[in-house]
Amino acid sequence: MKSLCKFAHAALLALSALSFTPTPASAQDAGGRFTLPHEVRWQNVVVPAGGYKFSLQSAGPDEMLKLTKITGTPKSFILWVRDTKAGTTSSTSRLVISSGSGTSYASKMELPEFDLTLHFAAPPKELAAVRTASAAGSAR
Repeated sequence: MKSLCKFAHAALLALSALSFTPTPASAQDAGGRFTLPHEVRWQNVVVPAGGYKFSLQSAGPDEMLKLTKITGTPKSFILWVRDTKAGTTSSTSRLVISSGSGTSYASKMELPEFDLTLHFAAPPKELAAVRTASAAGSAR
């Protein structure tokens, strides 16, 4: 009976150790590198100029984009991406930077190798300007 208890205890320890082993990254996790020539507003953060690597991971219904600065002073940013779309209009990866009211902001990232386009929210000032222009255009 004692040997059976020892065996059961050893088996339980082995199973619990397996449950804490990290799982390999999903094949769907996207990643790459890019360089920002100047400071860019990216949703709710200001990302300074420099070289970056990024990784995109599924986090439930959303995607999590992690930016890590690889030149100059190290910095990291984590952004939640709620607006994703399968497919792209581009055949090469690209980050689309829009500008308005004297600021530049990331509006979308096209990743054709992962068949994915990420859309980012414009800064609140830019959203207000778009709404104002839209309202003025509809009043005519």
